[in-house]
Amino acid sequence: QVQLVESGGGLVQAGGSLRLSCTASGGTFSTYTMGWFRQAPGEELEFVAGCTWRAGNTYYADSVKGRFACSRDNAKATVYLQMNSLKPEDTAVYYCARSKTAYTVVASTQDKYAYWGQGTQVTVSS
Repeated sequence: QVQLVESGGGLVQAGGSLRLSCTASGGTFSTYTMGWFRQAPGEELEFVAGCTWRAGNTYYADSVKGRFACSRDNAKATVYLQMNSLKPEDTAVYYCARSKTAYTVVASTQDKYAYWGQGTQVTVSS
């Protein structure tokens, strides 16, 4: 059974940075696309970023483009989300997810992902 564990969330002031990590276990990692989603209180789950199985292929929501960066280390079965220039509106619980199928492009809809982490809270104060 695939398990995903996120870490790195916390409280940061606006303009600051955080790096989230998501480590996978129990299954193949290197051939699957990894995505990051977030959910703010009272809001729906929102796609944030994704890294394909192929190193260097990334995709971002317009709201984070130029500020966030998705990367992965297949040797460590870990995907990262570097978040810079954080804004209060970035406050949310952040989730990582693994795609349902291997060798696929980044999808922005949650139905394309089979496994999810438990989430990590990111709070940005103004």
